[in-house]
Amino acid sequence: MAIRQKTEMTIKLTGRGTSHARSETETDGLTAVIDEPVARGGTGEGFSPTATAYSALIGCTNVIGHKCAAKLGVDIGQLAFEMEVDFDRRGVLLMEEVDVPFKAIRLLVKSDGSAGETELADVAQETEKYCPISKLYEQSGTNLTVTWRKA
Repeated sequence: MAIRQKTEMTIKLTGRGTSHARSETETDGLTAVIDEPVARGGTGEGFSPTATAYSALIGCTNVIGHKCAAKLGVDIGQLAFEMEVDFDRRGVLLMEEVDVPFKAIRLLVKSDGSAGETELADVAQETEKYCPISKLYEQSGTNLTVTWRKA
């Protein structure tokens, strides 16, 4: 008998600030440290909140990309990522409110699998449809460009 997966769910997290710059977030029995660099008064024990947000795009692209590749029967092998983020810091510097703090994100995805450029384009198109983190950025007004290439 197949197990039917829920299509909607509520995800619960807990967190606590351990200093003015460092916090710990817990979910699924795991703890993530979010911190500021030492230069900004943190301990440097974790990614900054903003780096955590945009690094989630790499993780989501990896997971959803592999799921889409499997669904399409495409060998993408291992993926490597390079990212550039144009970040308008006026908001975090308390200078003024910024509606779209991440102006642009450019993500390069390199595949070392046997898939050709056409197959990678198919995987990229499917991944764009289903990656919730890329949808989050696109809906917020970020100019998101994700490019898939052979490694």
